[in-house]
Amino acid sequence: MWPLEPLVTSNGQQVEVVDPGLHNRNAGPDFFNAKVKIGGELWVGNVEIHDRASDWYAHGHDHDAAYDNVVLHVCGDIDRPVTNSQGRLLPQVQLRVPQHVRDHYAELQTTDKYPPCYRIIPSLSKLLIHSWMSALQTERLERKTVDIEHRVDRLAGDWEAAYFVTLARGFGFALNGDAFEQWALSMPLHAADHHRDNLFQVEALFLGQAGMLDVLTMPERQREQALVDDYFQRLRAEYAFLKNKFSLTPLDGKQWKYLRLRPQNFPQIRLAQLANLYYERRTGLRQLVECDTLDEVRELYATQVTPYWATHYSFGSESYRVDKHMTQHTTDTLILNAAIPMLFAYGRHLGDEKLCDRSFDFLESMKAEDNHIVRMWSECGMDVVSAGDSQALIQLKKEYCDRRDCLRCRIGHEYLNTHPLKRPI
Repeated sequence: MWPLEPLVTSNGQQVEVVDPGLHNRNAGPDFFNAKVKIGGELWVGNVEIHDRASDWYAHGHDHDAAYDNVVLHVCGDIDRPVTNSQGRLLPQVQLRVPQHVRDHYAELQTTDKYPPCYRIIPSLSKLLIHSWMSALQTERLERKTVDIEHRVDRLAGDWEAAYFVTLARGFGFALNGDAFEQWALSMPLHAADHHRDNLFQVEALFLGQAGMLDVLTMPERQREQALVDDYFQRLRAEYAFLKNKFSLTPLDGKQWKYLRLRPQNFPQIRLAQLANLYYERRTGLRQLVECDTLDEVRELYATQVTPYWATHYSFGSESYRVDKHMTQHTTDTLILNAAIPMLFAYGRHLGDEKLCDRSFDFLESMKAEDNHIVRMWSECGMDVVSAGDSQALIQLKKEYCDRRDCLRCRIGHEYLNTHPLKRPI
């Protein structure tokens, strides 16, 4: 975006950027370990950037030894010379931001409409949009990979256990995701495996470990209903036995959230579905890796509630309108949040490109999600066809738009660099 002219210091020395170094987003100089030639001499050190040269003093860098390794000071306006804490005069380069870039940047930072770059969306080339969306898909999977790797580290390198935690978090969806993850981390799978052939014991272990069999955490009305419910009493007694056998500590049942949840999304319903899936031995990483197609993963995840929950949403309150089976929408959400990230992360871990490619194939094969983010971009003229597109737009909003990080966004770059006379109205 800068005018095409040679880089020259304030005293006339030619400057060549050999390596810009590493962008520092924390305290200290803006770029670490840069390599620049100044007057033909190679310098290796840090680079600091300011709007005005006098900001160097306003920020106290002249007394801060952390800035003594700065080899170049880059400014929009050089209004005075600068020195470091050792009294050394620093070379300075002035880079004037073109006025139209400043104006466009101010628009992006201050507009209330989302996305702020909506004006140029229809005029963008398909190649630019496609390449940026592909990059955003990869970014989102890489971010989720970091979360999975943290779970693997926490579980002493156990990828099977990390997958179970990832899958459980998926069953919590947005509202109870954190609670499901904490529950899964507290779940002793080695203990559960001893009783895996008994669905009732699996369900008692799952619900008991979640703190859902503790009447003291229930609202008074639910407590009264539960205490006269025979199935609740049987589960409670069974969990008491398992708790003593394996020295378990249940979670606080008050952590589960119900506000604005439809009954079929209540955490006890989701736990019952997960218990059934576990009982049928369909929660293993090996089974997921063996799925070559999206339909095979859907079949792997297709489950229903345990028998009691086929007629109940809560203990002691019978209902005949319970959704016994997970819908395809729910299954696809699990695939998006658990299966696809796990295939990508595990493929990276094994160096298996086929697993990584499979995750992208699944994204392209699934329909786009329907949420407010996708709808807003669609209204601006963006074609959103697949789940890969919708996941890319979620990444774009969370990591770029919400942070107003338009400088690193390819669409933002186009907006900044568009001449005013060419700007769509």
